[in-house]
Amino acid sequence: MGLIGRVFSVLFGGDRNVVAETAEVFRVNAEAADQRAASLQGAALDQLSAEFAHVKVSWYDRFIDGLNRIPRPAMALGTLGLFLSAMVDPVWFAERMQGIALVPEPLWWLLGAIVSFYFGARHQAKGQEFQRSIAATLARVPQVITAVEDLRALDARSPGVAQTQSDATLTLAAVQPSDNPALDDWLRQRTHPATM
Repeated sequence: MGLIGRVFSVLFGGDRNVVAETAEVFRVNAEAADQRAASLQGAALDQLSAEFAHVKVSWYDRFIDGLNRIPRPAMALGTLGLFLSAMVDPVWFAERMQGIALVPEPLWWLLGAIVSFYFGARHQAKGQEFQRSIAATLARVPQVITAVEDLRALDARSPGVAQTQSDATLTLAAVQPSDNPALDDWLRQRTHPATM
């Protein structure tokens, strides 16, 4: 066997690859890393499915979940129902409103507390998000004003572009259209090319 054959048998003989093994010292084997990541993710999914494999939902849990979903739709539909009942039977509606007028003030406070605790957290989160967006918008106002002023300064009709300083006559002359003999000559050449 020749010299090259011996070198290859040393490097690649015996089901090994010395070049690949040496390269793995400096760089991670991508295929092995992907296999490890896949087995880790599979183990995590197996653990998660094992946690929920034997969970039985009782009738009480389903009942409470159903109760938790009632208040918002009930309030919205109830309010719409009040509007409809006021239009359909105003006397019946007025009688009910007279009954509500007799509710003592502490009960109104209690109802307000219940409703505010129920909807308060969501309202507070949305309110803070709205305030952050308003603050971000207001923070951009100076930049917008500067940009608008810069754009207006570039307008040919704005005084000061011709740098007339404080001379009012030059300022008015800069914004008034005037005769332009070169432009007139050019327009004549375009409209009557044979006369030239």
